[in-house]
Amino acid sequence: MQQFINVNEVSVVSLILGGFIVIFGLVSYFVKQRLYLSEALICLFVGVILGPYVLQVINPYKWGNTDFITREFTRIVIAIQVMAAGVALPKAYLWRELRSLAILLVPVMIWMWLLEALMIASCVTPTDPVLANCVVSGRFAEKHVPNHVRHIISAESAANDGFGLPFLFLAIYLLQMSPGTAIGQWFYYIIGYQILVSIIIGFLIGYIARKLLKLAEERKLIDKEIFMTFAIVLALFIMGAVSLIGSDDLLACFIAGNSFTWDDWFRVETAESYFQDVIDLLLNLAIFVYLGTVIPWSSFNEADLGLSYWRLIVVAILILLFRRLPIVMALLKVIPALKTRREGIFAGWFGPIGVAAIFYAQVAKDHFSETDTDHAHARELVIPVTFFLVISSITVHGLSVPLIKIGKRVNTITLSRNQSLELRLTRNLRRTNTPEIYNCDRPKSIVSEREYTPSDMNSSVVQNDSTAIDMELPTVPIKIDRDEDISQRFSIYEEDENIIIEDETDGEVYVINNSTSPTTTPPATTQAIDSNSQKSDLNLFPLFKKSSNEQNDR
Repeated sequence: MQQFINVNEVSVVSLILGGFIVIFGLVSYFVKQRLYLSEALICLFVGVILGPYVLQVINPYKWGNTDFITREFTRIVIAIQVMAAGVALPKAYLWRELRSLAILLVPVMIWMWLLEALMIASCVTPTDPVLANCVVSGRFAEKHVPNHVRHIISAESAANDGFGLPFLFLAIYLLQMSPGTAIGQWFYYIIGYQILVSIIIGFLIGYIARKLLKLAEERKLIDKEIFMTFAIVLALFIMGAVSLIGSDDLLACFIAGNSFTWDDWFRVETAESYFQDVIDLLLNLAIFVYLGTVIPWSSFNEADLGLSYWRLIVVAILILLFRRLPIVMALLKVIPALKTRREGIFAGWFGPIGVAAIFYAQVAKDHFSETDTDHAHARELVIPVTFFLVISSITVHGLSVPLIKIGKRVNTITLSRNQSLELRLTRNLRRTNTPEIYNCDRPKSIVSEREYTPSDMNSSVVQNDSTAIDMELPTVPIKIDRDEDISQRFSIYEEDENIIIEDETDGEVYVINNSTSPTTTPPATTQAIDSNSQKSDLNLFPLFKKSSNEQNDR
């Protein structure tokens, strides 16, 4: 019987990775939508535990050329992710947001970007599309991040993976050549051949693929299964083809994705299909578990390289704080896609370092031969420093949303009938076009056509100290039992000039604008509700309704 037992690395990895995904899948909704933890952080941690430094269950160093495996694995994942990002963007998005992308891709990337330090900085300059996808998806993003912010983060993270190449090779060429030769080579080969050629190829392939797919669909030549997988196989085709001619395959994939869905036809046709999302998720889980197993822990404290944990921690803190946020905030007024200060802070902070940084670090290392003693220090330094920054970014950005939610809970004034901030059930509800605010300290300011007092149980208001807010009826009124403990159902907090009300039962979020004049006279029309009924309408003004993309784009 023993002759049939085949214990090899493929079997072990299949068992462990498959088992982890099964177990994680059983609790994935709770982990991602309730705890707000990203799969990247969890998978990286699992990879560390399973890797050669802890349980030693998975050891990629036994598989052969680990650098080659890491580079090609990350390359495949990024190619599919940037294609997916391009396909997911709205109609003609690159053209409509060209100014915003140009600012984020040129001055912002230059800021985030001498020589050996420049090379390492160029590896961590691109915003990672894999981690960016985690940031702009999920319950928190759907509730709190407008569509236009999610779109610009996705577009920029995908585009700058291709535009990261010029920064990397400018540093490499300056290390290897005289300044004049380096600049000339850089303009000719990197800007001309790598960037411009890949843009042209990507646009043409995407355009031709769109026309051919439409023709095949109109003539009933393609089945549904292949139709749904078309973008993924197109990404693999472009990655291989463009790589063979030595151009920038990642940028070509992103441009092709935009060209492919320029008229929104494919995106609309596949809106109900989750196949591509499933493939993206499986690749994300696999790549971060793998990266967790190949973290070079021993190199983080190597005196010969001048590395130590405390130095790396200081560098990581400084880079995460100043790499992106200051320049985005400084240019906020000239970035049309970011409309408010809060959106600028979000886009400036959530620019994670991840898979793309590892890929560029491997490209940089492979560009220097082992016999190149002049640059041996740079070659050995780039991988551990980049890995440490990736770990720091995944940890900090992965915990940012949970910490934000905890902070909101701490600062939330819970709704109850007996506290100074109260949610009242109503007998007289007023239908208004916009929420109105009334100051209860002023004798002639009225709510529900009568002067408000804290003991008034018939008013439809949220009362905060001396301020009462009249709320608009939603399209579908929310029903609340009069005996229901609303302190367990609703939480409320202030953001900018809005008061945010969150319904914990369905995750819906509502806003009441807090900037209108407190002396506004309330409208006269009312809607009567039976005071003896066991249920009553709570009128709330919807903020980011999940079913309405137009409201998200306001």
